[in-house]
Amino acid sequence: MEKIVSLCKRRGFIFQSSEIYGGLNGFWDYGPMGVELKRNLKDFWWRRVVHEREDMVGMDGAIIMNRAVWKASGHEETFSDPMVDCKTCKARHRADQLPKKDGVPYCPNCGGRDLTEPRAFNLMLKSYAGPLETDENLVYLRPETAQAMFVQFKNILETSRKKLPFGIAQIGKAFRNEINPRNYTFRSREFEQMEIEYFCRAEDGLALTDYWLEERLKFYEDIGIPRSKIKIHDIPDGERAFYSKKTYDLEYEFPFGVSELEGVAYRTDYDLSAHIKHSGKPLEYFDDEKKEKFVPHVVEPSAGVDRTALALICEAFDEEEVADEKGNKEVRTVLRLHPRMAPVKCGIFPLLKNKPALVEKAKAIAASLRPHMMVFYDEAGAIGRRYRRQDEIGTPFCVTVDFDTIGENGPEKVDTVTLRHRDSMEQERIPISELRARLEAAIF
Repeated sequence: MEKIVSLCKRRGFIFQSSEIYGGLNGFWDYGPMGVELKRNLKDFWWRRVVHEREDMVGMDGAIIMNRAVWKASGHEETFSDPMVDCKTCKARHRADQLPKKDGVPYCPNCGGRDLTEPRAFNLMLKSYAGPLETDENLVYLRPETAQAMFVQFKNILETSRKKLPFGIAQIGKAFRNEINPRNYTFRSREFEQMEIEYFCRAEDGLALTDYWLEERLKFYEDIGIPRSKIKIHDIPDGERAFYSKKTYDLEYEFPFGVSELEGVAYRTDYDLSAHIKHSGKPLEYFDDEKKEKFVPHVVEPSAGVDRTALALICEAFDEEEVADEKGNKEVRTVLRLHPRMAPVKCGIFPLLKNKPALVEKAKAIAASLRPHMMVFYDEAGAIGRRYRRQDEIGTPFCVTVDFDTIGENGPEKVDTVTLRHRDSMEQERIPISELRARLEAAIF
């Protein structure tokens, strides 16, 4: 994990937030490569679950909502974790995540066993909407994106004119005041979610839960995380949320252990019914064909953007021994990201930066590709070093403009370039006129 964290900082994926002031635990900033990775992930998720389906619409809810939303949903009263203090080193921990020795929990910080009794700690971050910090102005930064989709159900139903079953999708920030943020970006206090609330009839809920499990497994395969690397945990009775009839956790083996990547939960009609009760507003669905009114049930596939991005990096990270230009052995660090997830799709290099004809041609190729994909022009250093830099950020292809390209070695290879493949390091010669089509076919 240390090598991955080092790579992420060195190559501009992830930085500690507020780093020059000592950072802030549980908060992270994404650099130039990290933001492109996240954007590719979110765009592909949106394309797959919204644009390619007839039964899905999107929304973008506010981060701060009326406090009554969180009272109705139960978050204000019950959204908490059990917290304990270590009396020896004063560290605070989640009581349910403490390591144990001989069945006795101990502090992972100092090893002490002198702990306070667990007490409930509400995870919602508070703020105030208005000029006075009074109880009536108290608001929360949302701990999940789901509730906005429930409270806007009626508006979206009427404006989209959808029939059951249909879903609402949303990508957005959420905040949880974690007792002990840990494992890099995996458990943070500010994070981003990709959530679906898929509304259906009660009799279809269990079958649709299984359907969405399969859909989500296909999605992970399509972004470079094999199905074989995902463990499906069918949460047993007694461990699920009280309103859930079925919940699957999709778990990935991170370097720090097997942890949840996404949950697919059958939430029944709990959320809509709670908001009907507390708001007094009708959120039922009317079936025109059967002439009946009822509260829909809902299946919720909920994924974390940050967790998935971290899983992509962990899955792609590799080191191998290769020979450099002089035949010496060296370790090549490479991110074998799926091309559609890679921050940069193609690196463009002139063989030498002091040859104007090479530079001009390479820059022209970069300019022609830039409207269609993310490219990176680089003329600094030996060509092997430039390849290695692109390997470390997961760039699947590199193009080199050399003397054959500009005809100095004869007319046979004029306007052709060397296309280098990241994973195999093999190179092939292709015409510039075919370059864009070749890249797009391999990437998208």
